[in-house]
This record gives sequence, C-alpha cells and structure tokens, in this order.
Amino acid sequence: MNLPELALELLPERSTTVPDDAVVVEVRGMTRPGTVTVHHLGEEVLRREVPPTGRIDLGALPAGGYGVELRCGDGVARTAVEVTADPRARLRYGFVASYRPDRDPTGLADTVRRLHLTGVQFYDWAYRHADLVGGGEEYRDALDQPISLATVRRLVAAVQGAGADALGYAAVYAVGPEEWPTWEHAALVHSDGTPWALGDFLFLVDPVDAGWLEHLSTDLAASVEQVGFDGFHLDQYGYPRLAVRRDGTRVDVAESFVGMLDGLRAALPTARLVFNNVNDFPTWRTASAPQDAVYIEVWEPHVTLGDLARVVTRARHEGQGKPVAIAAYQHVYSAAPATEADVATALTMATLYSHGATQLLAGEDDRVLVDPYYVRNHPVEPTTAQMLRRWYDFLVEHDEILMAPGVTDVTGAWLGAYNETVEVTHGDVRASTMPEPGAVWTRATEVDGRLVLHLVNLAGQDDTLWDGPKRPPAAVGSGVLRVRRVGATLPRVRVADPDRSARLVDVAVRADGDVAVAELPEPHVWQVVVVDW
Repeated sequence: MNLPELALELLPERSTTVPDDAVVVEVRGMTRPGTVTVHHLGEEVLRREVPPTGRIDLGALPAGGYGVELRCGDGVARTAVEVTADPRARLRYGFVASYRPDRDPTGLADTVRRLHLTGVQFYDWAYRHADLVGGGEEYRDALDQPISLATVRRLVAAVQGAGADALGYAAVYAVGPEEWPTWEHAALVHSDGTPWALGDFLFLVDPVDAGWLEHLSTDLAASVEQVGFDGFHLDQYGYPRLAVRRDGTRVDVAESFVGMLDGLRAALPTARLVFNNVNDFPTWRTASAPQDAVYIEVWEPHVTLGDLARVVTRARHEGQGKPVAIAAYQHVYSAAPATEADVATALTMATLYSHGATQLLAGEDDRVLVDPYYVRNHPVEPTTAQMLRRWYDFLVEHDEILMAPGVTDVTGAWLGAYNETVEVTHGDVRASTMPEPGAVWTRATEVDGRLVLHLVNLAGQDDTLWDGPKRPPAAVGSGVLRVRRVGATLPRVRVADPDRSARLVDVAVRADGDVAVAELPEPHVWQVVVVDW
C-alpha cells in the first residue's frame, strides 16, 4: 500500500548513533523556517531556529534516547533518536520477505529509520534450507518464490546504511528432500523410525551432529562472505523436545540447541545471532547461551496479555541483560477492521514495552506480520502506520525507563491496600495489579532511583486476548495518584502517553498530610507515570 506523504516529516539518518558522532535528522516537506527542540526524558536539552532545509545536524549528544520536534508555523513533526555505544544492546526487530529482481530498497530503509529498527530479519532469502547460497544469482526458493541475490545484497546494504543489522534467516536443523540423502543418518526420528518433519517439506536432524554443525557453520560463513549479512536469525519449529537418532541415541533437543549455539558462536565470533525459542522452548537453556538476544515466538497457550507478561519476565531474568524480543503475530489484522486491530496491537505493545521487551511486527514497506510465513504479510492502513510510528518513537525516547536491564518490578511491594504506599484511582473504574477486563492494569517498576508506574487501560474490554479485536479504550476520566511522601519535600511527578503526550510533562502535586497527591490526565491505552523523590 502506498501511504500518503506527510506534509512535514522527520527521519533520523540512522536508527542509532554512536556517541561523539553527530545526530542527523532528514527533513521532508519543510518550506519555511522553524524551531527544532530536543528532549531527554522530558527535559529540553537543545532548541534551535532552523531555515528551510532537508537536513538538521543536532551535533553529538550523550548516550540516551531523545525526542526531536520540529515546528514550522502550524506544522509539527516528531521523531526520536537513540545514541548508544552498543547498538546490539537493544533488539527492535523488523523483517523483509521479498527479493524480486530490481526491487527498490528505499521503502525498507525508510521503515528502518522511521521505526528505529536495530535488526532486520531477511526471511526465506536462501536457495534451500540446507544449501543457503547454492542457487546462483537468481533462483526460486523452496516455496517457489523468486529470489534475486543482487536484490538481497542491495537490501542488506540499505538496512546497514540505515543503521541496523541485516540478519539472514537460517533453520538450524531442517533439510529439504533434495539434500535429505546426505543427512538422513543424523535424523531425529519417532518411535516408529520415521523422521520428525515439517509436513513432507522439511526433515529434521540433530542440530549438534558434528557433520551437520560443520556444514551449517560453513554455509553461514559463506553467506556472510557472499551476501554481507551481519548475523543470522536461527530458526527451529518448537519440536521435538526429546527424540532419538537413527542409531537409537536419545537426544535432549534443548541441549542440542545449546551445543549448536556454542558451535556457531565459535565459528562466527562477531556475528549477531538470534535464536528462536518457539513457544518458550527452550528459553530456560538457550537464554544464557552465546547469542545476542532472547527471542520468543509465542503461540497457544500464551494467548493473553498476562501470558505475554509472564513470558517476558522470565526471559529477562534468564537472559541476564540480553534484549528480549517477542514474535507476536497480529493475525487480528486479517480478521477485523484496522480500528479494532490497532487497539489489540497497542495493548500488546503496552504489555511488552512496559515489561522491558519489544515486538517483531513491522517491516518491509509499511507492512505487519499476520502469519508465521512472512511472505503473507499485511499492508497497513495509514492510521496503523501513524500509530506504529508514535509508539516506536515513544519506545526509543523513553528507553532508559523501559528497556534498561536494571528495571525492577516492584508492584507487589508498592501497590495495594496492605502496602499503603502508592495508590492510583480513576473514579469508579477498578484498578488491578493483574491484567483484567474492565480494569486499569497498574504496575510499578523501579529504575535509577525513580518509581515508574504503568497504567494500561483495559476498561471497556471483554477479554485480555492479545490477538483478538478490541473496542476503543473506554473513557476512565482523570486519575489521582497518592504516594507517601519521603521527608518534607514533595516528589516530582511526570506523565507520558504514546497517543496523548509524547514526552514526559509535569503535573501538579500537593500535600495532604504525609501523602503527596497528583492529578493525572486521562490515559488512552497506556500511560507512564514517573515519580522522582
């Protein structure tokens, strides 16, 4: 779908910038002088008058996430920028799945920049699952899609030029019919001796078989050399958990995956490796393995917002500081109007972002994932594209209070009548520390000495399914925050909301005995409240 051009648009030249390098923002549609401002966690750090231009150099900025706003008369445009010494510390993940000859890479590069992606999965780019680069310069993949290797290289270069890593898709234990005779001896088999398979399309081998692992390592290294990938998305299918080989050897597949990751890291020491823990299997073993993220593709029984929260919480613990990304495909876009699907996606993002994880959802040229076969992606409506931009900007601008490894959930210690420390109310609407239909889901985290509250509006919803159509968020009215004071001073309270207040803004705080009281604006889907003591 071709989306209408915004009258005024800001795009970072790169999705991330390293410290000491100038932060540069491209301006589209600027026809008169304007004022650019830069904020860091709500504090203005730069303001400058700029002439009509196509490029604004903001100079070097310290590490952190920033909101950038340009005002030209009645026109306003926003974006966010990230400055970090370690771009791989965050995985804002996107995808590409079309490699037709002569494809223009500009749309994909714009998506990387617009949504601040740090990694792009090149889905089904290879010739065959067990022969990645054996098809020559033009071929049809295993599912008969046309592939031009020259196009893949152009897209790789475009992604890298926009500031992200290009990660080639590779299945870690899948062999097609043509290659199967070579690897049949390493098969994982059922009790009747038939091989584990994905339909009749792919057959599974023990991923830590010495011969297979050497072949896979060599194939991946050749892909780096011939295509230019920065690393690989390492896929599996979620089964089997336990199996036997042809010779009767019992295989704990979780342990085989760990051995496979050890071997690939040794063979590709600088590559960015992202392994797919399908439906959380086996996150408990692979999260600490030598890879660069904890990535989980969720399916039943992980169907509610609460399920997502629990998956992320454990993944962050097991990952010991690695970024966490969740593949939560929003099939709802294929079955419901965009207005209802957008609310479902917003609630999904609110859950993931507030728990310190990101979502693999957006990619290509304004498309989202609705199916595990990424070729069947979904073109977005303009309203969806605008919503995604707001939310990804919000994520980057508030990265330090959302994604930092040191964020600690303190909900049970701070909220609730027993604790008598923090209370948030919205009139007659119920507050709950659990994601419940009809309630404002209220959580507390602690980061860098701040208390950060997350208010997710589930009022008006009949369920908490993350992939089901949702009504517009119900009006819950303004909120009242009551927090026990520390000493004689009043805390500073600030509020942000990806749909209503893009950056943190102060709200009035008054004393009521030993309690500080703040009036909070009405939340839309998700409101973040920061309390500085």
